[in-house]
Amino acid sequence: LQNLQALGRAPTTEDVINQAPATIRRLFELLGATYVKLGQFIASSPTLFPAEYVKEFQKCLDSTESVPFSRIKSIIEDDLKSELSTVFAFVEEKPLASASIAQVHAAKLKTGEDVVIKVQKPGVGSLLKADLAFVSFSSKLLEFLNPEFKRLSLADIAGDIRKIMLEELDFTKEAKNIEEFRTFLSSNRITQVTCPRVYYQASSKRVLTMERFYGSPLVDLDAIRAYTESPETTLITALNTWMASVVGCSSFHADVHAGNLLVLRDGRIAFIDFGIVGKISPRTWQAVEEIAQGFSVSDYNLVAAALVRLGATTDNVNVPAFAGDIQRIIERFERLDVEVAISRDGDEVQAVMAAEEEEVTSTLLDLVAVGQEYGIKLPRDFGLLLKQTLYFDRYTKLLAPGLDPLQDDRIRSTMRDLAGQDVIDV
Repeated sequence: LQNLQALGRAPTTEDVINQAPATIRRLFELLGATYVKLGQFIASSPTLFPAEYVKEFQKCLDSTESVPFSRIKSIIEDDLKSELSTVFAFVEEKPLASASIAQVHAAKLKTGEDVVIKVQKPGVGSLLKADLAFVSFSSKLLEFLNPEFKRLSLADIAGDIRKIMLEELDFTKEAKNIEEFRTFLSSNRITQVTCPRVYYQASSKRVLTMERFYGSPLVDLDAIRAYTESPETTLITALNTWMASVVGCSSFHADVHAGNLLVLRDGRIAFIDFGIVGKISPRTWQAVEEIAQGFSVSDYNLVAAALVRLGATTDNVNVPAFAGDIQRIIERFERLDVEVAISRDGDEVQAVMAAEEEEVTSTLLDLVAVGQEYGIKLPRDFGLLLKQTLYFDRYTKLLAPGLDPLQDDRIRSTMRDLAGQDVIDV
């Protein structure tokens, strides 16, 4: 409203439309946990929502005021049905992080292990359920009042949002995601990659107690050089493991930004935060194979043809023109520079690539927009998958600038192995 008043004239319809994404984003932040999570869903779904909203909701803040420790202590004790002191030697009262749904505290178990405890904030569960029921009802009402919304599958999208967000309330689901990844690593004898051990005796639906890792984010090049002889090998290990998990695990890590990939002091790579995962269909994986093959030989016609089949369009697509548009977007992305900002607070190290999220999201939106120009609508699982791939491209520029992943035998052999596997679809 202030921005519109600052115009010094009566706002036009175009002014209101242009301000709408920022206004709605700020409103969502004021409305609390449900709407912050809804904003994050919009930000991570460029195949479903308009580009201006996806870009604006990248700013949707999920760093909120922490809940007093006395209330957190009560939740832990209620869920674990035990006094805090019988399970933990100590719990740091000041949280390491505080988000809309949960906050995280450092602790030590009575058995001596260093851990972090993710605790759901009081009242969040009932609030989310009530708000999401309203969103679901509203979407169905809108479809009834205006059949045009039915064509956009508004109620189906609202249903997907509700399912995904309610699953985040049950920390046993995240524990299951972690355990499946640990089993995948063990079954494939991958020893240079790890993920947190879950301490089930100290976990529940609202409390998740996990092994605490000490290391640095994947983009902290100085630290990586101190922990490992070859940053390039570290990167390839992380990329190969993630790619293999896309096919070999029932879900894949769908949030591999710099803060969720750590290089530990013993040189291993740790994947953390399995709250957001993706599940890939056989149809999407077939397209991914064809797209990777096209990129490996710089055949953008092959890439475009695979995307046309994946988008299941009935339009007669000009594949060569579509291929040219894709090539221009990818080449522009490849020319972007990578800069890293490092901050340290005691043992905690944070490193982010400057404009990382913005660049990745912008490129993804460009690809989605070009697809839509040719009548192609890509599925959400492909959008999630592609976004993680773009993250790894950024990491390659930083850690191994001379590496071409699609031409490197260490990576190509993994992709060949994956091509012969059956996709797990659950």
